[in-house]
Amino acid sequence: MTYLDYSATTPVDKEVLDSFVKATSFVGNPNSLHKLGTDAKHLIEASGRQIAKYLGVSLQSIIYTSGASESNNTVLKSMEIYQNRGNHIITTELEHSSINEPLKYLETKGFVIDYVPLKNGLVDLEALEKMITDKTILVTISMVNSEIGIRQPIEKIGKILSKYPKVLFHSDITQAIGKIPVCLDNVDFASFSAHKFFGLKGIGCLIKKENVNLLPLIHGGKSTTIYRSGTPDAPLIVSMAKALRLSYEHMNEDIKRISEFNKILKDKLLSYENVYINSTENSIPHILNFSVIGIKPETLLHSLEEDEVYISTQSACAKGEISKAVMAVTLDEKRASFSVRVSISRKTTKEEILNFLEAFDRSYRNLMGR
Repeated sequence: MTYLDYSATTPVDKEVLDSFVKATSFVGNPNSLHKLGTDAKHLIEASGRQIAKYLGVSLQSIIYTSGASESNNTVLKSMEIYQNRGNHIITTELEHSSINEPLKYLETKGFVIDYVPLKNGLVDLEALEKMITDKTILVTISMVNSEIGIRQPIEKIGKILSKYPKVLFHSDITQAIGKIPVCLDNVDFASFSAHKFFGLKGIGCLIKKENVNLLPLIHGGKSTTIYRSGTPDAPLIVSMAKALRLSYEHMNEDIKRISEFNKILKDKLLSYENVYINSTENSIPHILNFSVIGIKPETLLHSLEEDEVYISTQSACAKGEISKAVMAVTLDEKRASFSVRVSISRKTTKEEILNFLEAFDRSYRNLMGR
């Protein structure tokens, strides 16, 4: 099997799973006052300190959630408590559906959503600043787009927004974390899921600066924070901390090797007449989006599947037949209609890259009738 859909989800690392299993021996409710409860609480706190260390944030800023979708919804729906300050939100055409759908919900509540122009996929920083008004309360821009892999200049955006105290800055860092170093110094909120970096599904984080407020999406009893109720899941939290640590161990070497694989893929794919690369020089090497004009994405995907090669069409959570992200970057409806995504990881081997290219060649020739 050749798995090249890591941006959709990653398999669970054995060491991560082992950490999860070991942590299940801490049977107490972390909110209980007896020894079993305090032991579980201390375990969670130790894991939180590890997460805080790698992300360069405080322990108090970490809110555990079920994943990035919940984290994104929590931030966006919290904007209702800021409506006395304004109702204007700025975003991009490159956001995940867990950003787009809550924004549509906020529009029904009277919010105004504007989309910042892009230059070769990157946010136009001058245009962004000009769009800020006295009604602007939030800018939400993902660090890395899930379909094309474009990395936004989050640090520069944050510095611009720091001049406007009323404007909060949120970034979905799901496709960046565990792949590239992240800096959250100028970000008020950041969201991610563990299953994107070889952790288990069902656990994620929302990082919140201590001087900003949130409206809890889930109300209830005591937890690790007042912003998300529910009994803290010690094994999941421990396993996420382990997955994060492993992803940082050899990150620089991993990026170098993945970049080499990305170049092999691009060079070969560009030798085909009807293939166009949609990822740009601003995309991280882990994600390569391309279009095969004349072959429906689903048809190509299932053809490759016959060789046990697995890639993706759009984002796993995307709606519709045309890729909004590809359309926003290329301004080409055909390329947006025929786009597919290969996503690789630190566990990808050169043999798998070559397997994909062989399978792609067979599929291309068969489906093109050549």
